[in-house]
Amino acid sequence: MAAPMSWRRLVHSVYSPAIAGVFARISDRLFRARDRRGGSSVLLLAPLLAEADPAPRRVSRPTGSAGAQGTDGLCSHFRWMAEHVPAFRVPGAHVHILTSPDQFYQTMKARIKTAQRRVVMASLYLGTGQLEQELVDCMEEALQRSQDSSRSPDLKVSVLLDYTRGSRGQVNSRTMLLPLLQRFTSQMRVSLYHTPDLRGLLRLLVPQRFNETIGVQHIKVYLFDDSIIISGANLSDSYFTNRQDRYVLLENCREVADFFSDLVEAVGDVSLQLQPDDSVTMLEGMVHPYKGNRQDFSAAARERIMEVVNTAHVRQRLLSRSEDSEDEGLSEGEEDTWVFPLVQMKPLGIQVDEQVTQRLLTDAGPDSTVFLTSGYFNLTRAYMRLVLGAGASYRILTASPEVNGFFGAKGVAGAIPAAYIHIARQFYSQVCRLGQQERVHLHEYHRPQWTFHAKGLWYYLQGQDRPCLTLIGSPNFGYRSVHRDLEAQIAIVTENEELQSQLQEEQETLYRRSTEVSSSTFERPDRHVKLWVKLVTPLIKNFF
Repeated sequence: MAAPMSWRRLVHSVYSPAIAGVFARISDRLFRARDRRGGSSVLLLAPLLAEADPAPRRVSRPTGSAGAQGTDGLCSHFRWMAEHVPAFRVPGAHVHILTSPDQFYQTMKARIKTAQRRVVMASLYLGTGQLEQELVDCMEEALQRSQDSSRSPDLKVSVLLDYTRGSRGQVNSRTMLLPLLQRFTSQMRVSLYHTPDLRGLLRLLVPQRFNETIGVQHIKVYLFDDSIIISGANLSDSYFTNRQDRYVLLENCREVADFFSDLVEAVGDVSLQLQPDDSVTMLEGMVHPYKGNRQDFSAAARERIMEVVNTAHVRQRLLSRSEDSEDEGLSEGEEDTWVFPLVQMKPLGIQVDEQVTQRLLTDAGPDSTVFLTSGYFNLTRAYMRLVLGAGASYRILTASPEVNGFFGAKGVAGAIPAAYIHIARQFYSQVCRLGQQERVHLHEYHRPQWTFHAKGLWYYLQGQDRPCLTLIGSPNFGYRSVHRDLEAQIAIVTENEELQSQLQEEQETLYRRSTEVSSSTFERPDRHVKLWVKLVTPLIKNFF
């Protein structure tokens, strides 16, 4: 191993003095990492105000060999991502696609119970039913075990939720967690992020049930020691039973887990801290999100969060350069998979995910196929232009009206599925006007007694019959995901054929429950959209 001074010279030779200064904070973790390798109820209007089983249907995919690109070709094709974000190499055998709400729920419970050092949970909210209470009971059991086994308990539990969604009603996420906070004060942290955009008169006038439409903490990360689940699912009973989402478990991937632990901690540091008496306070010296100056809060939050991203970025580039210089490279059957964390927090001036997603869609060539899904299909104008103007083939999966989370809701919420019908019809009409029907296909997911919340994409390169890349996490590709909320997802690029097969099976399973949209779809009586819904849809799309 090179001496630390050699590393310092390398950093200063490659990076500016400002970036090189980060080295002092990361060198210890850098060498430790090398030593290890050497020896061992839903948002009411969030998506819009910014948010009988059909016969199984197999959607056609490109044919060819999954390994046609080869490791070098695959890495070079997506190497540009490492210029924007940290790039973590992990064994593909450690990445597991979870397929059902129950598997997601049972995995979390089991991992919490056996956690030794840390449990980190980031979600929009924690529900208040029996299944959610069992999850809290698992945390209590783990904390009590840690306390009983040591004078200085090692296990720490950190929960990050959205302030508005987590505080709604008399029984809420806060009241669910207060007993743990009161009993295990030194081991427990509950942070409640409050958007800086909900302030002043707006905060006083917007009803509690609607205030979360202004902006929320939307990251979904569930971490247990050195393993982590990245998902779009919240901690609520429907997400544990009959609300279809996506979930990926990265097992024993310490560097990735460390990154997301640090990210959640950073967001927690700029959030309100729940106290044992149910009051909330800010950390000393931190600008208040809605009482303090808007620009000052955003600047301080951006600096704190980007410190995590930039530190990891430098560290991973140093590791990559050292491996290249020592001819360590990718070893077959070992670290054959890349994980790129993508963060989007535009209220704070952070738009990494948006930049990477746009580049990914831009680079999708004529011989590539992209399967894109969103439970709330409302692409931003930029994403829409790229989908309609790029050369790749697109298969887009969205919720049919009956599996929309707002289907059958009372009041104005009941009109939300109709608004999505109108949005889908506008998109399909544009596809037809441009003569793109052979390249861009729209599908609707159907499943009785279920709702649909899956989001992300699968990317098939030319000549591949299995996807080599997926995006998975919290973003919906819509306006509020890009402009209003705090979001995070990961891009997984893999040469591991077993992992590629898992991704292929995940994609095919979702699309089997879909039917393809045609012009006749929108002529059906159940797809009639009232005039007032059509009139407000442009305002909904553009403002929210």
